[in-house]
Amino acid sequence: MKLDPFIMNHVKTALQEDLLEKGDVTSRAIFNDTETSQVYLISKDAGVLAGTDVYQEVFRQIDPSVEIEFFKSDGDVLKEKDTIARLTGPTFALLEGERTALNYLGHLSGIATATAQYCAELEGKTRILDTRKTIPGLRFLEKYAVNCGGGTNHRMGLHDMVMIKDNHIDAAGSITEAVKRVRKKWDTQFKIEVETRNLNEIEEALACSVDRILLDNMTTEMLKQAVTIIGDKAETEASGNMTLERIKEVSLTGVDFISVGALTHSVKVFDFSMRKQTNIENI
Repeated sequence: MKLDPFIMNHVKTALQEDLLEKGDVTSRAIFNDTETSQVYLISKDAGVLAGTDVYQEVFRQIDPSVEIEFFKSDGDVLKEKDTIARLTGPTFALLEGERTALNYLGHLSGIATATAQYCAELEGKTRILDTRKTIPGLRFLEKYAVNCGGGTNHRMGLHDMVMIKDNHIDAAGSITEAVKRVRKKWDTQFKIEVETRNLNEIEEALACSVDRILLDNMTTEMLKQAVTIIGDKAETEASGNMTLERIKEVSLTGVDFISVGALTHSVKVFDFSMRKQTNIENI
């Protein structure tokens, strides 16, 4: 993953939050600039790795002389106590960047791991989508982590796809009116997705020839009916209350996509450790 300036600036802000002007006052008091160390990055969980580039960027900004050799790549499946990388450089720099780097790596690997768990439950053609329920400033990285886990990205933001939701529909008066206004403004520049809450709204959305129909908070039986009604006239996306336990039965309805907010808004952090040696029993 190539880091754009926005992400590099995010790392800069994260380091400023931790270090301010004086840096790590503990490590800089104990170690001088010439003392070096070699440490290893070790997994303490099992799952999928994501975020190695932003992990490396943390140390690059602290001290470019830090050398990192990765033994695993983003998207790789990890076992507990796998050695991920070896870091060599000034001792104070390794300690100064440790927590910020691990925060990024743990969060993103947690997302990749959760995504892989959801994808493993799928049957047939259905794909897992992420949502916009992301931490402000981290959306690009979080959606990248979803890709590492085998998921598919929904729209990146409000700017790259039209998604007419219930509030738009209620304020405009109908699905038909909302779609009409969108096409008047943008013509065919953007794909149009419409959220529907019942079978009548599905029929109305179909009559508008939209690209994708969001089936919101529907029972499994309703989803089956919806897929039959829609056929190949539009893509279908199931959303709402999509727990890991429910993914298989929903995918068996034949929907094209299942969107899961939990991939980013309530994921468990993946645990890593940085240690002087790899043969540690109690990491």
